[in-house]
Amino acid sequence: MEKRGTEIEGRIVVIGVADRGPAQRAGLQTGDVVLEVAGAAPSDLATLFRRIWSLGHAGTEIPLRIERDGHSFDQRVTSSERHRFFKVPRMH
Repeated sequence: MEKRGTEIEGRIVVIGVADRGPAQRAGLQTGDVVLEVAGAAPSDLATLFRRIWSLGHAGTEIPLRIERDGHSFDQRVTSSERHRFFKVPRMH
């Protein structure tokens, strides 16, 4: 998942997804709440990302439990290299 989440009232909420990024390809949407990463509830954003990174290198399927519109479901997101989604300066 790209770093497009925030903590709202003690919950991790998706606030956006990168175009053609792993979260978008997996069908995650703005407003989704991340309940679990590989069976563990993340207490904050740092814990969420440490848990994701601990599961393996880019290309690893990350099992998530997501809540959307009051319903929860399981979703898998294939991780990718984080730096692919950073904005970098361009030479003119």
